[in-house]
Amino acid sequence: MGVLADILAEKAVNLRELATRKLPAPPARRPLSLTRAPGEPLRLIAEIKFRSPSAGALSGVLGVGERTAAYERAGASMVSVLTDARFFGGAWENLTEARASSSLPLLCKEFVVDELQLDAARSYGADAVLIIVRCVPHARVRALVEGARARGLEPFVEITDDAEARVALDAGAMLVGVNARDLDTLVMDADRAARTLAALPKDVTSVHLSGIAKPADVERLLATSAHAALVGETLMRADDPEPLLRSLVRTARP
Repeated sequence: MGVLADILAEKAVNLRELATRKLPAPPARRPLSLTRAPGEPLRLIAEIKFRSPSAGALSGVLGVGERTAAYERAGASMVSVLTDARFFGGAWENLTEARASSSLPLLCKEFVVDELQLDAARSYGADAVLIIVRCVPHARVRALVEGARARGLEPFVEITDDAEARVALDAGAMLVGVNARDLDTLVMDADRAARTLAALPKDVTSVHLSGIAKPADVERLLATSAHAALVGETLMRADDPEPLLRSLVRTARP
C-alpha cells in the first residue's frame, strides 16, 4: 500500500467525525487570481503544514497566524493550508486562524473525496480547494469541481501527468496544479512535471507544485508557461521563513 492509499483510508475515518460537526458560517470569499501575463511575476503560493510523509516534523516555532502574516509581508500571492491532521499536522481550524491573520486568499489543501469536505473548506474560510485527480474515480472529479464552484470555492485541480490532465480538463478545471512529486512513491520528477505543464492549454492557469527550494528553482520556472508555483517544505523548515520567501519573490519578478 502506497502513502496515498494510507491517507485515503484515514479520510474515511475523518469523514465520520466531520459529519458530526456544526460548521461555522462561511465568511465572504476573497478574490483570487494567479494568472501571469507575459512579463509579469511568477505568483508564489506559500504553504503551512507542520509535518509531511516525506520530511517528517517541520518547524513549529511560528503558529499558523504568525506564519501566515510573515508570508503576506514577504510577498506571497496565496497561502495553502493543510487540514489533514494525521499525516500533515493540520486542522480545519487552521484555515480560520490563517484568515484572521492575513488578507491573502487561502487554498484548503485536503485530500477531498466527499462534498462534506467542500462544505468544511468554505465554512472555515477557504477561497479555493484542492481536488486531486488521483484521489477519486475519474467520474467523481467533475462532481467535485462543480460542487466546489456551487459553494463559492475555486476548484484547484492537482494532476501528475497528461492522462490526469485530460481528466481535469474534461471536468472543467481552469486552475490546474502539476505535482512534481508522485503521491504514491513520494519520488520527485521535475522533467515529467515540466512536460505536463507545457502541454496544458494556454487559457488554463497552471501551477507548479513541489520541489521549489531556492531562487534558481524559481528562475527556471520563469522561463516556462507556469503562472504560479507552490513553495512548501523549504519554507516550513525555516523558523523564520520571511527572508527566504522574500528572496524567492524577488527572483519571481522577470
